[in-house]
Amino acid sequence: MKLQRTNTQKVVRFLGNNTVPILFLVICAFGIPLSGYSANYLISEIVVRIARNSFLIVSLLIPILAGMGLNFGMVLGAMAGQIGLIFISDWGVVGIPGMILAMIISTPISILLGVWCGKILNMAKGREMVTSYIIGFFMNGIYQLVVLYGMGKVIPIRSAALILPRGYGVRNTVNLIGIRKSLDGLVAVKIFGIPIPLATIVVITALCFFVLWFKKTKLGQDMRAVGQDMEVARAAGIRVEHTRIVSIVISTVFAGFGMIIYLQNIGTLNTYNSHSQIGMFSVAALLVGGASVSKANIRNVFLGVILFHLMFIVSPMAGKNLIGQAQLGEYFRVFVSYGVITVSLVLYEVRKKRDLGFAGQQLAADQEEN
Repeated sequence: MKLQRTNTQKVVRFLGNNTVPILFLVICAFGIPLSGYSANYLISEIVVRIARNSFLIVSLLIPILAGMGLNFGMVLGAMAGQIGLIFISDWGVVGIPGMILAMIISTPISILLGVWCGKILNMAKGREMVTSYIIGFFMNGIYQLVVLYGMGKVIPIRSAALILPRGYGVRNTVNLIGIRKSLDGLVAVKIFGIPIPLATIVVITALCFFVLWFKKTKLGQDMRAVGQDMEVARAAGIRVEHTRIVSIVISTVFAGFGMIIYLQNIGTLNTYNSHSQIGMFSVAALLVGGASVSKANIRNVFLGVILFHLMFIVSPMAGKNLIGQAQLGEYFRVFVSYGVITVSLVLYEVRKKRDLGFAGQQLAADQEEN
């Protein structure tokens, strides 16, 4: 006998599964009128944020498919991308060739870091998210050691505009004027007066199609099997540990590419801080789109970018108009970034226990019938 959920239970389940997106819809609906921004301005800003952040967020999908949760270790790829940008700035390579060269430089670094990170996560099964978060902090120290003391002293850097006056170490800010909006402006069109970075959107779309295709490949199916049950996958002959490492490597490489796309949009590299919050904000945006630790898709990416960054745009002005202090909005959006991750993880555990309870009721009903 198969137990049926009542309509009330279905509604409760829907609300439980979509609590975070609904909450952000309410926040945005409340904040937009208070901010006083026009619809044209908000749409223009959202288009910019979609082009700037989507590639980074899509890079989180593959590890989730493999059952490794939210990859906070994506910051390793972001650091690799930044190292590539520092080198092309020193060499004076500009435009699209400069971006491509930065990606080429970042790729082997991302692969090495991804393999190392994946091996550590294999030793911390069941605690991948917190482990990847701590790995990000550890590698941030190594990155700063290399950039602050190694570059200019051990690693040749010729440009005086990059090196600190003492003769070694990269300056706090690197001007990326050579590649600023190289991809965004490659094929730019305007729709109703709103600039659309068509080339960037095409690249992001290509990545989305790659992810959809990858899920159907043998490796993608292996990752799905590993994500569902590692022991069953191992019994089926799947190399579980290797598959998990590959998922982290792919995510890290894509994060490096995504960081380069992100920074070419901004046009400035904050050498020691640009990468520090990128993992947190990317994870938060994905969760805002309705994703969970064990399930995420392309729809979650774009819904999350729109809702999360819409809140980022309107909150400072809404705070200023509401109580006269824009700083409240700044505090609020940082608080929400951390809060949404906490709420999503709690809700995930609640849903998991609820589903286990329903499965237990189903099993009990089947035994009574037999």
